[in-house]
Amino acid sequence: MRVQVELCVVPIGVGTSLGQQIATCQDILEAAGLETRPHAYGTNVEGDWDTVFAAIRECHERLHADGVPRLFTSIKAGTRIDREQTLDDKVRSVAERRRR
Repeated sequence: MRVQVELCVVPIGVGTSLGQQIATCQDILEAAGLETRPHAYGTNVEGDWDTVFAAIRECHERLHADGVPRLFTSIKAGTRIDREQTLDDKVRSVAERRRR
């Protein structure tokens, strides 16, 4: 099953700069072959359900192995079976409606 996820992983206990940990997760998601769209407060991720959630688990495991003592993660997940729709399709749909 395909899934689209909004993912926000927040490392706790590593200071105020989180860029390195975010880059680590981004590398993991891309290495898993997932479509990603980073934004200011998270990342949109698209792919096979099992692959997406395995990559999220790997993010947690890697960050803990790198010394992050605590992680808070929020996940919003969406699926649909009536038709295929990509992240780009969703963004394009809204943009087209705004042009009317």
